[in-house]
Order: sequence, then C-alpha cells, then structure tokens
Amino acid sequence: MLTTSKYPSSKGDITLISITNASGARTVLSTLGAGIVEVNVPDKNGHLDDVVLGYANPADYIGDGPCAGKCPGRYANRIAGGKLCVEGKCYQLEINNGPNALHGGSEGFQNQIWTLEKAEGNTVVMRYDAADGEANYPGALTARATYVWTDDNELQLTLYATTTAPTVVNLTNHAYWNLAGHNAGSVLDEKLTLNASRYLPTDSTLIPEGVLVPVAGSPMDFTKAKALGHDIKMQFPALIYGKGYDNCWAVDNYTPGKVQTVAVLSDEATGRCLTVSSDQPGVQIYTGNWLAGSPANKAGRSYDDYDGVAIECQDFPDAPHQPAFPSTLLLPGERYCRHINFKFSV
Repeated sequence: MLTTSKYPSSKGDITLISITNASGARTVLSTLGAGIVEVNVPDKNGHLDDVVLGYANPADYIGDGPCAGKCPGRYANRIAGGKLCVEGKCYQLEINNGPNALHGGSEGFQNQIWTLEKAEGNTVVMRYDAADGEANYPGALTARATYVWTDDNELQLTLYATTTAPTVVNLTNHAYWNLAGHNAGSVLDEKLTLNASRYLPTDSTLIPEGVLVPVAGSPMDFTKAKALGHDIKMQFPALIYGKGYDNCWAVDNYTPGKVQTVAVLSDEATGRCLTVSSDQPGVQIYTGNWLAGSPANKAGRSYDDYDGVAIECQDFPDAPHQPAFPSTLLLPGERYCRHINFKFSV
C-alpha cells in the first residue's frame, strides 16, 4: 500500500511517500533530498520499530548538519580545498567543511526538493535537475533516485545521473541506522562487519592521503563482527580526527556494476540485522559523532552523539584529486548508475 502527504517548507511543499509491504513493514520517503525518513521493521518478537534516525518536522531536514536520511550531491563526501578541475577547466566549489567542500555545498542535492516522477505500488522515482554551474559544478546534471520496498523488507535504491558537459558525480544515501530503534540512544553496542580489508587514511581534515592501508591490527578492522564502540576511544589518528569513525573503506573484490555485500550491522537485544549491498567501490562509516544539537527527532528530543551510524556506499572521497582512485568523471552520453540495497532481517 502506498500513500502520500504534503508538508509546507521554505522551499515549497515536501511530499512524504509511505509504502507498507505485505508483512506490514513500512518505509517513508521524502522528496526533500530524496530522503529516507522512516523504516519500520520487526524485531525477533515481531515488534515493529522505526530504525532510521529522523526529525518530527519534515521541513527540519533542510540544511541540517547531520544530512539525515538524504542523498547528497553532486559530489557526496569531501573535495580538498573545494578545488575541482575537469578536463583542463578548474572550478572553485563552496568551502563548507573546514577547508574543504562537503556533499556538494550548503545547497547540495540533499537540501533540494526533488520532483516526484512515480509513486506506484512499491516503487518511488524522484528526479533532481541541477543547472550547469549550480554550486560551481560544470554541466547540467539530471539525477534520479529509484526506491523499491520489497515484501521481504529490502529497501532497494538505484541512483542515476546524466550530464550535458564533463563533470564529476558521487551519489549515496546518508541514512543513520539504529537497529534498537531510532530513539534508543547510543548505537555503539551494535556490531558491524565490513567486506573491506583496507581503508583510506586521511589528514586531520578528513581528506584521503591517496593510499589504501590494511586494517589488520588496527581499530579500523571490521572484517569480523565487532561492536562499533569497542575501539572508538583508542588514540588512533583516524578516530582522533573524526571524534569517532568517519572514514572510507575500500570494498574487497570491487568490480564495476557488481552488487555484493558491503556491510552487516546487527543488534543482539532486538535480533535485528541490516545487510547493505552495493556496486560502489567504497563505504564511508560515520558513527554520528556530531549528532548533538540536531532538530527535534520523531520522539521530540535532539539526538546525542553516537545515536546512529551511517553506512554510505559511495565512490572514494576526493577522487578528482587522486588519479589512482576509481574515476568519478561523467561525460555527456554516459549514464551514471549505482545500486545500494538495505535488507532487514532477524
């Protein structure tokens, strides 16, 4: 069953789309930033709870620091110094995260109302048309987000883009998960496994140094299930720079176009498990280190730091400056296509 509702905002009406599958599990999507605002799934006793962090007021997602639930762009994550050169032409992007550009700037795709192209059955399609020169990126770019909510509790997201001029694209979803429930408090007891034996060390501003380093013997090792909080207070550069985990891992056996398991998050108390699969080369893990002060959540309080974890399948941060990284260049006539699937089970 699919229903829609509208809410006013400073950017116009926001449409929320609610999809309930055959088992009664429900997801709610938003045209603001093509966002995920609710995912209600059962625990081991069949009790439904909302496991995605979000706000009471649909308009509070506009310009929120956490970028909760939304699809940032045109380039998710960071570009060093906001300096972008594409085929010999250079552009200065907005500096909005220390000395760097983050998530396409303060008016990135995550803070725009996308056009609802389809809302039918278990499928929602949203489109955003970015003008040539918007946020100083070259090329008019059309992005689409297609969501499918299946009867076996999998939320499938496919991200598309085309451009009129050479540009760079990096799209993902920035939902924060807490499998005990969005208002359950700290997520640090939940266990994470990553299909990633290497990560991207960064400088103190979270820009990658350009190398992939084995995780073995470090607090970055999630090759076996480990509580998010197990090593988070260790005196390790990555954890000091980000006040917790805020790094990109390189997915093992990455093959363009091949969807594979990237991450598994589990909560022992509820029995819930989230399996994330994707065809993206990297996964950014962010343990909500700066969630405090967020808008009032769906239970009426501001979230605290570490109340949720973002599992962002994406291309590597700062790839335009790193020729050894997979390219994020998109040319006219080409079609960007990436898949991210969130499968819930007990």
